[in-house]
Amino acid sequence: MNMEKKTNTLFGKDNYLWMAIGGGITLLGILLMAGGKNPDPKVFDDSLVYSARRITVAPILILLGLVVEIYGIMKKPTV
Repeated sequence: MNMEKKTNTLFGKDNYLWMAIGGGITLLGILLMAGGKNPDPKVFDDSLVYSARRITVAPILILLGLVVEIYGIMKKPTV
C-alpha cells in the first residue's frame, strides 16, 4: 500500500520558471523605458525622450515578456 500523497497543483516548477523569465523580460523593458534626467531643465532635448531605446526596444521587450508570461501560464505542468 502506497501512502504517498499526490497533490494536484495548478502550476509546475517549469511554469514558475517561465513566468519568472517573462517577468524579468518585462521588468527589463520597463527599466529601459524609464527616463533619464535632462541635464538642463530649461532646454527640452527630444533625443532623450524619443530615442529608439525608449520607443522601439522597450515596448517590444515588454510585449515579449507578456507573451512568455502567457506561455508560462498556459503550458501544461509536468508531473
